[in-house]
Amino acid sequence: MLDDLDETLAALLKSELSPGLAHQIQVSFEAPDDQFPPQSVTTPAIDLFLYDVRENTELRSHEFQFDRREDGSVLRTMAPVRIDASYLITAWPREGLASPAEDEHRLLGEVMRVLLRHRALPEKVLHGSLKDSDMPLPVSALQPGRLQSLGEFWQAMGGKPKAAINYTVTLSVDVGKVTKTQLVKEPVFYYDPRMRGESPPAP
Repeated sequence: MLDDLDETLAALLKSELSPGLAHQIQVSFEAPDDQFPPQSVTTPAIDLFLYDVRENTELRSHEFQFDRREDGSVLRTMAPVRIDASYLITAWPREGLASPAEDEHRLLGEVMRVLLRHRALPEKVLHGSLKDSDMPLPVSALQPGRLQSLGEFWQAMGGKPKAAINYTVTLSVDVGKVTKTQLVKEPVFYYDPRMRGESPPAP
């Protein structure tokens, strides 16, 4: 599922960035460490580093879906689990430019413009298992990220601090937990006199 999300985000950028820019950049998902770009990535590049995946407990649902079968049984399906996948997005200009910071900010600004157009991932760019989702896939951009300290993050990466965009997609994960139960066809009432303090009838 996460690989499908990567392909979806790459497709979103490629389809909505200006044609000239879309053909120039490479979309990467590598760690933005002091070895970036690796040999597999050519600049200019947009890097989407997936740094955090966790359950969205605010959207947790305890409801079940019920499907009545012909044999009189009912299949009870657990509601999907909502997962937040958070990316740190950075721009990497072509090497050897006289003003790399200026080009970096231009690239990042164009990416930001694309991401802010959508409050949920458009259906036209969904890949793989994401196409089967019955729920919209909401996104949030330019919101506080899950990283407690960007300074510590860049120190851990071994590189210099860079301007970055926090971007989170909320996925719907079908956990596939299904239980089968029988329907109650006729109500059965049982009266116990002891519930009212009466003596039970003599045998």
